[in-house]
Amino acid sequence: MAHQNDPQVIRRLLTEHGRWAVVGLSNNPRRAAVGVSLFLKDRLGMEIVPVSLKGDDVHGQQGYTRLADVPGAIDVVDCFVNSSRVGAVVDQAIAVGAKAVWLQLGVIDEDAARRAAEAGLDVVMDTCPAMEAPALGL
Repeated sequence: MAHQNDPQVIRRLLTEHGRWAVVGLSNNPRRAAVGVSLFLKDRLGMEIVPVSLKGDDVHGQQGYTRLADVPGAIDVVDCFVNSSRVGAVVDQAIAVGAKAVWLQLGVIDEDAARRAAEAGLDVVMDTCPAMEAPALGL
């Protein structure tokens, strides 16, 4: 059965202060992750933790190369990686005890979404916080 996003989960994730590990966030201004993470930080008040292959510091926040290297709790793992690679990121999110995974617009992996849900994580897939927040009046 295909994953269906729960509007109440989306609202809760976007309105409750949280620590978001943004996987795929680098200093490349052409990448959507830069603008969306800035939206999460400045507009919604979320704490942002950049995670990328290079471990770039972004928006004044220390970057990391792996979720396992991020100290402290992670509320949401926001996935800006392509669909063929997101399953491994979701598995890492499960392993580090994240509370939710958010697969960005165009990022779809039904098996990974099922694994996350079965592990007790909230799952949002194939949408963007910068699109969902205005639709909720945020």
